[in-house]
Amino acid sequence: MKKNAIMAVVCSLVVLGGYIFYMGRNNPNEQNANELETAVAEQTAEAATDSDTSAAEQVTEIPDAELTAAEEENEILEEEFIEVKTGKVYVKFTNKGGDVVDFQLIEHEDKTSESGKVQMASADKEIVSDDNRAFALNLGTGKKAIVNDFFAVEKTGTEGSLQTVVFTKNYKDFTLTKTYSFMPEDYMFKLNISIKGKEGFNGLAFDGSEEKGGKVAYTLRTAPQIGPYFDTRYDFRDFLFHNNSKVKTKTLSGNDNKYERYDDDFNWAGVGGKYFCEIIIPENRDTIRGAYYSSNKADYKDSNAQAFIERKDFEGKEVNDTYYIYVGSRSEKELRRYASAANNGWNFEGRNVGDALSSGGFLGWLESILKWMLELSYVLVHNWGVAIIITTLLLKIILFPLTYKQSIGTLKMQELQPRMKEIQDKYKNNPQKLQEETAKLYQKVGYNPMSGCLPMIFQMMALFAMYNLFNNYFEFRGASFVHGWIDDLSMGDSILSWKANIPFIGNNLRILPIIYLVSQLFYGKITQMNAAGGQSAGSMKFMTYGLPIIFSFLFYNAPSGLLLFWTVSNILQMIQQIVINKVMAKKKAEKAETTSNLKHFTKQGKKK
Repeated sequence: MKKNAIMAVVCSLVVLGGYIFYMGRNNPNEQNANELETAVAEQTAEAATDSDTSAAEQVTEIPDAELTAAEEENEILEEEFIEVKTGKVYVKFTNKGGDVVDFQLIEHEDKTSESGKVQMASADKEIVSDDNRAFALNLGTGKKAIVNDFFAVEKTGTEGSLQTVVFTKNYKDFTLTKTYSFMPEDYMFKLNISIKGKEGFNGLAFDGSEEKGGKVAYTLRTAPQIGPYFDTRYDFRDFLFHNNSKVKTKTLSGNDNKYERYDDDFNWAGVGGKYFCEIIIPENRDTIRGAYYSSNKADYKDSNAQAFIERKDFEGKEVNDTYYIYVGSRSEKELRRYASAANNGWNFEGRNVGDALSSGGFLGWLESILKWMLELSYVLVHNWGVAIIITTLLLKIILFPLTYKQSIGTLKMQELQPRMKEIQDKYKNNPQKLQEETAKLYQKVGYNPMSGCLPMIFQMMALFAMYNLFNNYFEFRGASFVHGWIDDLSMGDSILSWKANIPFIGNNLRILPIIYLVSQLFYGKITQMNAAGGQSAGSMKFMTYGLPIIFSFLFYNAPSGLLLFWTVSNILQMIQQIVINKVMAKKKAEKAETTSNLKHFTKQGKKK
């Protein structure tokens, strides 16, 4: 009996293996279809309900076995790719889920991208997979598997006109349609998601988030990671949520590895970097359940930066949702187009898309003034590098009275140091008397210790505003200052490159950081006047020589536009300080001469 059982098992395995081999050779597509149906069934495992419940009696929570493709004579069983090109973008779709696998901004170059253009479907091509694609749908929450079925596809229109790509999948209980529409000269496109139920269908409802409760029909996601390549040293990724009055941000550090809910209501949501952003704007905000943001690394070398929009469950036979999606530059020129219907092809307005611009915070008003000065300079010279120099020069001229006042106060304080030290030594055990005598000394010589604070505060405000402006200004991207040396003000300059990667330096020889270092050392030397001895002298030497060397390594790969500003600012500040020092030296000489003459006349008077 045992021998017969073993023989039966062996024969069964041989027959089964032969059948699988035969079917694999003669009908591979049917095998793939079975695998796909299994994958689709798995993605709704959490949404299973009692199989005896009538779908017509309540909102449908699709059981596993029913979320399968309807039998069709011409069922699509292989992957197809569809392309759309406009004056702004090149988009490549897959009929697997009806998703985007390639989204290039054809007006913007990126040397790190294979295509040479900024890639917005994902800066890391490894992230685009059967697990994660741009504008993929999850039936249910974002934690479920994305829809991976093959859709029928139809494209209409040509380059230069309205183009649409329609993806349709016929399931047993409903038909799912995704329609993408592109205007010839817009970064914004429209995505329509349609669900039409069949007999017995009465809506979609999957278990939603535990935090807020409720059920979810589907989840729409942004791209896994926007371009260009995410360098955490000089770029950033923000999750953007607009709450009808302003934008709130959640900044990704690069190592967060999070999947978290955004708890407040929002007008639109998306992801933004220094120069580009991706925003999903629901036409009807009342249909949205909530949003999540993800920085999960999964199996990839870099963190993704992705937003998930949950659509509320619904009742009825049919639903049609519209989303306006902006994928493009984070520039005032492009984003402001959607403030007025007359300025864009969609006649879109009223949703504060322009608020996606990177803001200077409480210094935004000052940043706006500096931006106006910068753009006015550019109109005159048509070179952003020269415009930076002119703007920095104008700023120094405007701030010169404050700088001069601060320098005078500093020099007065240096003159008072010997007398201050005498008072400190004399009253070192009597703090109250020390304070009184110090105040008397200040009053006697006419020095106000607060006189240098206000100029310094305003100069620091201007410096921070300039830093934020020059570090994020979109127009610097790809703008050349000196051809062959500084070809892109948003990146570091380079005159020589090599393959090996050196810590803090990388693989490029840059001249601008060296010029910055030299200018900083000279400026420190000029301002180091009458330094105190002992510990203070050691600290002064470190400030004069040590910090500039450290900063030159830290900012070696910083954007050349920012370094150009700092370098020119140092040179102009150095010239100002030389002028101030000469003026002060002249005043001291005149004062000394006056004192000498008074002593001479006093002696002459005594002799008489």
